[in-house]
Amino acid sequence: MSETIAWLPDGTPYSTRFDDRYHGEQGLAQARDVFLHGCGLPAAWAGAQQWRILETGFGFGLNFLATWAAWRADPARPRLLHFVSLEAWPVSADDLLRAAQRHPELADLAQELHAQYWGLLPGIHRLWLDDGHVLLTLCIGDAQALLRQQLWEVDAVYLDGFNPQRNPAIWSPETLKAMARHCRRGTRLATWTVARSVRDALTQCGFQVEMVPGLPPKRDNLRACYDPHWQPRSSRQAPEFTQPARCLVLGAGLAGATAAASLARRGWQVTLLDAARAPAAGASGLPVGLFAPHLSPDDNLFARVSRAGVRAMLQQSGALLQAGVDWNPAGVLERRPAGELGLPAAWADGPGTDWSQAAGADHLAAAGLPLDTSACWHTRAGWVCPARLIARLLAQPGIALRPNSPVARLQHTSPSLWQVLDGTGAVLAEAELVVVAAGPASNALLVQLAGPRLPLQSVRGQMSWGLQPEPAPGLPPFAVNGGGALMAHVPCEGALAWHMGATFERDVERLPMTIAEQADAHMHNWQRLQALVPTAAATLRPAFAPGGDLRAWSGVRCTSQDRMPIVGPVDAAALPGLWISTAMGARGLTRAVLCAELLAARLMGEPLPVETKLARAMGTEDRKSTRLNSSHSRAS
Repeated sequence: MSETIAWLPDGTPYSTRFDDRYHGEQGLAQARDVFLHGCGLPAAWAGAQQWRILETGFGFGLNFLATWAAWRADPARPRLLHFVSLEAWPVSADDLLRAAQRHPELADLAQELHAQYWGLLPGIHRLWLDDGHVLLTLCIGDAQALLRQQLWEVDAVYLDGFNPQRNPAIWSPETLKAMARHCRRGTRLATWTVARSVRDALTQCGFQVEMVPGLPPKRDNLRACYDPHWQPRSSRQAPEFTQPARCLVLGAGLAGATAAASLARRGWQVTLLDAARAPAAGASGLPVGLFAPHLSPDDNLFARVSRAGVRAMLQQSGALLQAGVDWNPAGVLERRPAGELGLPAAWADGPGTDWSQAAGADHLAAAGLPLDTSACWHTRAGWVCPARLIARLLAQPGIALRPNSPVARLQHTSPSLWQVLDGTGAVLAEAELVVVAAGPASNALLVQLAGPRLPLQSVRGQMSWGLQPEPAPGLPPFAVNGGGALMAHVPCEGALAWHMGATFERDVERLPMTIAEQADAHMHNWQRLQALVPTAAATLRPAFAPGGDLRAWSGVRCTSQDRMPIVGPVDAAALPGLWISTAMGARGLTRAVLCAELLAARLMGEPLPVETKLARAMGTEDRKSTRLNSSHSRAS
């Protein structure tokens, strides 16, 4: 599902599929004059908290790059720029960069876009640019279907695409009607075509249409404003907040820290409360953890959520962490059951290989595994030290941390104000919004309010770890998972450390573990290590022997009955301003950043970072139905 580009002698890209030029002869001038200025930008967004643009054809991203450059140059720009763009046939990353070379003033932005322009399977991909203040949502697939399935509301529309005679589907009345669903009264639209069929269809959809002087050699362009003579109906739920306010986040683990960072980036004043003396005191305090996509032959919801989470994690960690010290996105080798690689058949020669593919001889050899081992290589994966990520997240402006603040009760004092109280009944803090990110303790706070008891499950686990011997033959240079996970070469105490685990005990919360329980967990991890990476087990055998330098970390994770995270309002009608983000399970590093962005987007009526179907699968509105099929049973 990709575009094949021919390059004309003058350097203009040409679509062989649609037999038409990209951008025409005007190039960047068209992007600015027809689309940006045609929608009244940048003046129209001055002073806005956020601005949302919908584009019907991404192409080489020139309209996006021109808009991004204008946003950067405008001192009155909105805090957040959302750019949602549809594309049925994405060009290659190399062609994207080659096209941008024609516009040197956009070179730096094009390089930043290029670095994230990969793995564009059908569906929605959120690209995180300019420290998260510019969010590009690339929607890959049929435009009409995407427009009907999603629930965006936008402030401007760039109606772009190939000539209506070459690609009539993008200009059809059905597609334009689907596009109009995403407009509010006053949404501006601009396009270069003045075809009578397009003007008539836009008028029927509720737009006031006018022809304006075009960019030479074109005589006319089209501008329009959504202002129907009827009251538009919307299937979108009104956002709880249109402007940032104060927020209390309960829990300073991954779920809480990422939620605090996403809201602070949008202008919220966030106070983070935790019962412990420091952040990451619970399950997020493990020394190192893994992030990697989940595989499913049918590419189910669980797999798609995991990919969206990995992309979000890569973007956030890349902005905050030091590679090789705080994290290492060098890839992950996953051992699989014989004959069950789990790769969708359609991935063989497409963008799916940017994510995962059958492990090659070089990766198997580096892990000391036989060349006939059933395994997959995840290119976009790696390990992270969660406590270091949490510390960087909480160091961002707008976040105040309050440790040693155990919350015993929530109290709704007015329709727009919440208070949190300690065990004596004293008020610790108050705000317009509360986000509960307390893991297994979340239900204890909710049930006091007669709120729903969410289907949460506690899972205790222990990781075995130690300092690496020198030399350390047999320890792979990348993480290996599949029946446990081995992560080696992690900086620790001025040396390098290895980590193996963790165990998985459902419905167990008791900490600390007894000496006997610790010993049993170490034995379990040792058995899994021998099966996972035998060459590493040979090197680490002395650590697991009696008297060896073997260390342990244990914690209690929180998961849900359907193994999906839970993020959204607790009860929007009865308990407005009370939200939750929890149930990350053993995949917190894969899920937490995505869940935080989803929470912030839903809260403020922004375009979502995932398809509507995926957002509902992670939502709070109905967690009693069974969403996962048997292929999820091994996921945690």
